[in-house]
Amino acid sequence: MGILVLTSWWPCANNDSRYRFWKVTFFASWAGVIFATGWILRCISSFNRSNLSLYVAQTILVFAGPPVYAATEYNVLGRLMRYVPMHAPLHPDRIYYVFIYIGVAVESLTAAGASLYASASGQGLDVYVRGGHLISAALVLQGAVELLFMSMVAQMHYRCAKHNMLTRNIRNLCITLYGTSTLVLLRCIFRAVEAFSTYTVTTCNGTCHFFLYHEWYLYVFEAAPMVAFSYWLNLMHPGRFLPTSNTRYRDVDAETERLGPGWIDRRSKWETFVDPFDMAGLMKGTPSHEKFWSKAEDWPVAVDGSFALGTATNVRKH
Repeated sequence: MGILVLTSWWPCANNDSRYRFWKVTFFASWAGVIFATGWILRCISSFNRSNLSLYVAQTILVFAGPPVYAATEYNVLGRLMRYVPMHAPLHPDRIYYVFIYIGVAVESLTAAGASLYASASGQGLDVYVRGGHLISAALVLQGAVELLFMSMVAQMHYRCAKHNMLTRNIRNLCITLYGTSTLVLLRCIFRAVEAFSTYTVTTCNGTCHFFLYHEWYLYVFEAAPMVAFSYWLNLMHPGRFLPTSNTRYRDVDAETERLGPGWIDRRSKWETFVDPFDMAGLMKGTPSHEKFWSKAEDWPVAVDGSFALGTATNVRKH
């Protein structure tokens, strides 16, 4: 299984290089390394059952991989918001900050819980249960984040469709984000069932006993969704549908692409940190960002084709 996960990582790294989209999809490659390493260590650990350090390491890495995979989606959505800024519900960079910060919290809870759970032998049942509670909290939080993320993708999808800007590249990206996010969510649901049935109980029977003595479900509900995530992201690589430049945006005619100034927020950094969604501006009816797309004539047209029409590409020309 570790080799299968590792082979799903290679196409991602290759496509990142081909489409020059490394900054956006970096987390997919990083997640592949983490996840594959975890499964390889799990295989080695099965032949070295007395090695506690090895068992702790593989447990943490296997749990830590999927939240990093999810960070790839956040970057892609942020770049999509820069591509059609007039339909972005918030500053694209806030997508990175808000979701990545939550992702760090998920990773921290996961690592702490997995470490306590895996090393609980000889330290008492309380340590085992405490680790299980942390893992369960991380899984619930990750699931909630995925639901929030999918709602934001749906909002972008709806706004583009409403204003006749739902071209093939945007539609394909939305479908990809729905699909990959669903895979992460399904993984969270099944892992949460496992956590609440196994890690947070003092007596193991019924469902707990099943999870304890059957490992195939891990392949089906943990490894398989993430492998599918990686292959899906490669088959529908965002570098095929979005420009490498984060200042290139789609004009309201749904065809022309222009080289704008990028998203400009008039607020100070501390204001954007305190109010990342610009709720104060929205309540006043005066958002704090510059609507540069309303002055299209000020920005030059991209002369190398259009991603909306399928005539532009990020692939290097030799």
